[in-house]
Amino acid sequence: MAELLILENFIDGKFVPCDTVIDNYDPSCGQVYGKVPDSPAATVDAAVQSAKEAFKSWSRTTPAHRSSIMMKIADLIESRLEEFAAAESRDQGKPVWLARMVDIPRAVYNFRFFATTILHQLNVSTVQPQFNAVNYTTQSPLGVAGLISPWNLPLYLLSFKIAPALAAGNTVVAKPSEMTSVTAWLMCKVFQDVGLPAGVCNVVFGTGAVTGHALTSHPDVPVLSFTGGTATAEVIRRNIAPFNKKVSLELGGKNPSIVFEDANLDECIATHMRSCFANQGEICLCTSRVFVQDTIYDQFVERFVAATRKLTVGDPKAADTKVGALNSSQHRDKVKSYIEMGRTDGRVLCGEGVDPAPSLPAGLEGGYYVQPTVIVDCDDSSPCMQDEIFGPVACISKFKTQEEVIARANNVKYGLAACVWSRDISRVHTVAHELEAGTIWTNCWMVRDLNMPFGGMKASGTGREGFKDSMEFFTESKTICIKM
Repeated sequence: MAELLILENFIDGKFVPCDTVIDNYDPSCGQVYGKVPDSPAATVDAAVQSAKEAFKSWSRTTPAHRSSIMMKIADLIESRLEEFAAAESRDQGKPVWLARMVDIPRAVYNFRFFATTILHQLNVSTVQPQFNAVNYTTQSPLGVAGLISPWNLPLYLLSFKIAPALAAGNTVVAKPSEMTSVTAWLMCKVFQDVGLPAGVCNVVFGTGAVTGHALTSHPDVPVLSFTGGTATAEVIRRNIAPFNKKVSLELGGKNPSIVFEDANLDECIATHMRSCFANQGEICLCTSRVFVQDTIYDQFVERFVAATRKLTVGDPKAADTKVGALNSSQHRDKVKSYIEMGRTDGRVLCGEGVDPAPSLPAGLEGGYYVQPTVIVDCDDSSPCMQDEIFGPVACISKFKTQEEVIARANNVKYGLAACVWSRDISRVHTVAHELEAGTIWTNCWMVRDLNMPFGGMKASGTGREGFKDSMEFFTESKTICIKM
């Protein structure tokens, strides 16, 4: 048996072992391959105190100094691309090629983006001649930022929080998901190697109930950024209520795609193979409800199912694998339970229980695989149409009119993202304005500009992320008025 990978917390610039650990599973085979700390409150407090002490000096550094260190972090992660990609795939279940092409390069870009943009910030000033006064603003870092990231895009999303927090002059205590902690641990080695001052970025590993609770309820953590499930966010809201913390919550989605009869079906269906099934459907922005105009519905469904059946499910290390393993056995079982609901509430056209099981290499029989599955004929009230399944499951429905589909698309508690497919520019503008979602893509999916605000409406979250929004979130604005 291979030696287990034992992770340690990263506190005050050093790796610190933890007496309490939990098993870490390889989703591709279902076997334990490592141990992750389940850090108690005392460990979290040690990390917070280290960050609090480091804040005294880090907050006074210049943007140019912080930028230089962050660029070194980006460069070193990039130089270790293959190591990070292999680790992300083994820990999360996604194909290695996906981690190599998307996850790790995006983490690199997160650091570079915020490292460069902080060099070009402007403040706001006004002149009031009637009072013979000048007003100007300053942006001050807040202190210790508590950052909690999910298991679906581990380094991608953790770095999207760490980078702006550090760029703004804050120090950090981060908690990645206990189910995907390895690349965060590898990043801590990068922090050491580039000479990030001790205490500036601390990483504690553990479960939400233990480590997460200690971090969110710590009185010396004035600002908290969380990406994850809506149910967990409700717990966090209760934890932070007595402390008046500044909070950003990027939560789940039940994202619709609206396909009008004039859509380019070649581009539309090819893009839906990514928007529905990329990363095993484990992306908060994935399309899970596809509304197709009645005049093209039969043609669309036939082509969609045919394309879905071409997606290879299997070994995340294989170059031709499009859908890897789901992250855990519990999540696999949850996704399969929704597919069973789909058999009752509608019809399953392909995937689980319909097509032959994927052929897996020896040793991967215990992995957490779910075939890309297409469900039709579910009523909008079905859990398949209302709940965030977070797996490779697409539900397709027929609509007649623009007014009808807008109402149906909005008829969920979530409001994170949506797609509109049409060649009518007037229509796409009208529909985009009516949809209740934080991001609307037209004739595309997952085209991101970090200068633009990202976040959700309704149960999909509170606050926005992106250059302007993140820098405002991680700082406090101050107006200074000088009478001349």
